[in-house]
Amino acid sequence: MKFVFNGISGRHPAASASAPAALRRVSLEVVAGEQLAVIGPSGAGKTTFLHLVACALKPSAGSLQLGDSDPWALTRAQLQRLRGQLFLAPQVPPLPPRQRVVISVLAGRLPHESLSASLRSLFYPVDIALADRALARFDLSDKLFARVDRLSGGERQRVGLARAIASSARLLLVDEPLSALDPARSKQAIETLTSVARERGATLVASLHHVEMALANFPRIVGLRAGELAFDLPADQVTPQRLHDLYAQNLHELSGPAISGPNFDIAPVPPVVMNCR
Repeated sequence: MKFVFNGISGRHPAASASAPAALRRVSLEVVAGEQLAVIGPSGAGKTTFLHLVACALKPSAGSLQLGDSDPWALTRAQLQRLRGQLFLAPQVPPLPPRQRVVISVLAGRLPHESLSASLRSLFYPVDIALADRALARFDLSDKLFARVDRLSGGERQRVGLARAIASSARLLLVDEPLSALDPARSKQAIETLTSVARERGATLVASLHHVEMALANFPRIVGLRAGELAFDLPADQVTPQRLHDLYAQNLHELSGPAISGPNFDIAPVPPVVMNCR
């Protein structure tokens, strides 16, 4: 699925209506089946960029063309059908702690199922083989029937990515998919995402703090700084000087986040306590 930004601006998803735009006057075009990475220092507007593409945020200025439509000119029903053709994977996947992994993965299919089928799948998953294949791409088949609150932070992040590839989305949007993964798992995750996108001819857009991973795996790199488009170039034209200018006072971010602590894929996290209201 293609999309076009025409001078688009938008606020961060968590910002108030009076907050300044986190992304300002960005124009670019992405053709169907293309793969690109969005990089830039913290606060550059990467998450806002993805939410605008996903029609999760309405632009405060400019316009978006998604496929052949202006999504914000559609009826609510038409917009919902359009959203069903894309998948936004946030940095922290919204997985209910007591849910089984198989159900969490198959939730990626919900936009394409009837209400009755969706309700049945909460108790009797109808395509366990699909979930198993998606998890196998991330070496997680042994967690198929595990509870989400028994997973490490990195395992939960990989389950979120397995949910994305279990969907039949034509546009895959992934926000910092490597933040809880060690280097080996990061490489596996990116190679899996790019491979799956190529197999199905889907467009893939990933925001990444891991600059080296972005340059090594994506043919097109979009650099954002302070909410504005700094560059939009083939990966082989992103020079060290361009990266230095992009990150400026945040040069420590060029190497990506450090891998440590219980949220990463090297140690399990304790069960999450849930309080019912």
